[in-house]
Amino acid sequence: MIMLNYDREILRILTEVGERGLSIAKISLHVYNACNTLFVSVDYYDIHRYVAQFLQRNSKNPDSIIEKTERGIYHLNLRSKETQQLMLQFSNEQPVVTEEKARDQSLLLF
Repeated sequence: MIMLNYDREILRILTEVGERGLSIAKISLHVYNACNTLFVSVDYYDIHRYVAQFLQRNSKNPDSIIEKTERGIYHLNLRSKETQQLMLQFSNEQPVVTEEKARDQSLLLF
């Protein structure tokens, strides 16, 4: 279950940065910050290792969802059909903001 969160965070981060991409270290840091909470403590080096393996595994062939540039920067492969579907999925997700008006429950003096 936690690994799926890592995968989702990696893809979300790569979706946000677009064609510029990021290095493994920066992606790992973003995933670490997103998944490390007060109640769930994770080790940075475990996340870094997982992110590196995930990116290398998913960037092997030219049709994969992730591409590696010559400088070690990873970004989404925009020619992939999976990437186009992923971009639509993340663009349709909008956080639900509920706005509740506070009722005035103070007592009237007169």
